Amino acid sequence: MALSVAEREEFLAQPHIGALSVVEKPDRAPLTIPIWYHYTPGGELWVLTPPGSRKARAIYAAGRFSLLAHRTEPTNRYVSVEGPVVRTLPGSHERSLAMAARYLPPDKAAEFVEYERTQLGEHVAVYLRPEHWLSADLGPA
Repeated sequence: MALSVAEREEFLAQPHIGALSVVEKPDRAPLTIPIWYHYTPGGELWVLTPPGSRKARAIYAAGRFSLLAHRTEPTNRYVSVEGPVVRTLPGSHERSLAMAARYLPPDKAAEFVEYERTQLGEHVAVYLRPEHWLSADLGPA
């Protein structure tokens, strides 16, 4: 059964690991990779990535991407969103901490941000405006 607008936005706002897909080459299937993402109901979805990464180059070239969030318990539920990139901002300590805090315990989020800064290097925040949605809950409540 398809989810209501409120249900799909609430589900997407939860800290699932997303599967980001973006067309990289016209003769290939989309590049699809797992990624942390951030979403607030009614707003834009954003991801962090190194600016010269394969996925960043593909996103810049395509100008859009899609993201799938999925769970299997207590029911099989998913939300897929696709849309245009509306802006790209330089990475910042605040954005990195906001992202890490979604996925990690509070005492580990700051530690991860320091690891990201010293070991993973520069990042950019890429913002998507949700334009097309697909969602379902495939099991009993």
